[in-house]
Amino acid sequence: MAQNAQVRTYLNYIGGVWQPASTGETEASMNPANRHDIVGCVQKSSAADLDAAVNAAEAARLSWRKLAGPARGDLLFKAANELERRLDEVAEVMTREMGKTLPEAKGETARGVAILRYYAGEGMRRTGDVIPSTDSAALMFTTRAPLGVVGVITPWNFPVAIPVWKIAPALIFGNTVVFKPAQESAVTAALLVECFHAAGLPAGVLNLVTGDGEAIGSGMSAHAGIHGITFTGSGRVGKQVGLAALARGAKYQLEMGGKNPIIVAEDADLELAVEATVSGGLRSTGQKCTATSRVIVHSAVYDEFKRKLLQKVEGIRVGDGLASDTWMGPCASEKQFHTVLSYIHTGIKEGGRLLAGGGQVQGLEDGYFLEPTVFEGITSEMTIAQEEIFGPVLALMKVDSFEEAIRLANDVQYGLSASVFTQDIGRMLTFIQDMDAGLVRVNAESAGVELQAPFGGMKFSSSGSREQGQAAIEFYTEIKTVFVKA
Repeated sequence: MAQNAQVRTYLNYIGGVWQPASTGETEASMNPANRHDIVGCVQKSSAADLDAAVNAAEAARLSWRKLAGPARGDLLFKAANELERRLDEVAEVMTREMGKTLPEAKGETARGVAILRYYAGEGMRRTGDVIPSTDSAALMFTTRAPLGVVGVITPWNFPVAIPVWKIAPALIFGNTVVFKPAQESAVTAALLVECFHAAGLPAGVLNLVTGDGEAIGSGMSAHAGIHGITFTGSGRVGKQVGLAALARGAKYQLEMGGKNPIIVAEDADLELAVEATVSGGLRSTGQKCTATSRVIVHSAVYDEFKRKLLQKVEGIRVGDGLASDTWMGPCASEKQFHTVLSYIHTGIKEGGRLLAGGGQVQGLEDGYFLEPTVFEGITSEMTIAQEEIFGPVLALMKVDSFEEAIRLANDVQYGLSASVFTQDIGRMLTFIQDMDAGLVRVNAESAGVELQAPFGGMKFSSSGSREQGQAAIEFYTEIKTVFVKA
């Protein structure tokens, strides 16, 4: 859409009907690559809109729960087909709305299709076990009961994949959903919900309410009509969500980011390690919860690794994600742009040595473009070694032993993802056993997880539960033990 074309307004989706917010207010969603380009306008909803969405989900809950699993799966298959049909459209809007390159956006949308099909198949799989009873005349078994109405709060960095990997298991296991996306990617979220609508999902089973976190996100956490809440976002907001849910006895699931290390041992394949560091740390402008942030390198190969890394970083082309030659797009918003800049300034102030980048890309001032940035001389107590930056910033840390590398890698409050590059099987096993992270990867970048595998972190990265794969059933259902006596 040209920036002067008529701008579309996207509505809430409540009880199977597209409708404006009760406030009558909307908010423009801006293209971070060109702040003069309005992608669309989305609703600024109120507590009244949230109440309407929860009531619609509650009204649909019993009939959806009673629908057979295979029938629910058929609807997810149809939603997957619709999303696949609209893949190019959704991906282009995603790139315009949050900045990632078009190939990345297409890959994410395709992943959303695959996730939907995976969970559609869950409708045909077992949900319990037969357990021997001490009474020979009795049958005892377990089954799974859905939570009821589930609140889904998602971030802007993966506006298709993260909502789908929450919504799809919630629906297949018999829950109804109230979905609140990040306002920065709410247009993409609306397109996603249009795919469910086109698939024929019954009214009220999935509801979309857009608005700020205070009005909708906080309200959802505290709402008595929501039986479970799944959240991905910042640690600060995650704690508030968890406390509000805990106070009223609701089930909650939190994924709150990471400060992910990559360890490069003295026997590492440096070409492979450099490629993984750049891809894992700088693709999507570093705006992944699993992005590489700390690069812990053995002193024996440090200088050579640094040389190769800087050479690779120097060749990165930054620009509009829709351009075919762009490797890295902008920060997703003005707020995120200034947040990352402030961390860079803090890194310099605390004594870090800037090796590359560190500022806004010249000639691209109409967007929120930052140079890919590399620091060295970083110690574990520095801010940029401890706090999640969520931007294109790598911090090099030199060590003299593998044991020191593991210690530094674990010396943060987070524990989401971690990688090691080594050819030594002993170091691999030590890393797997001693690394405090929910996802550990050997000779592969930190930013990556397969949809059929459990995903989640340790320590402050997570509330302890896991998303994706068959592990998702543990959050979205509760075990019911059944005893039947003849």
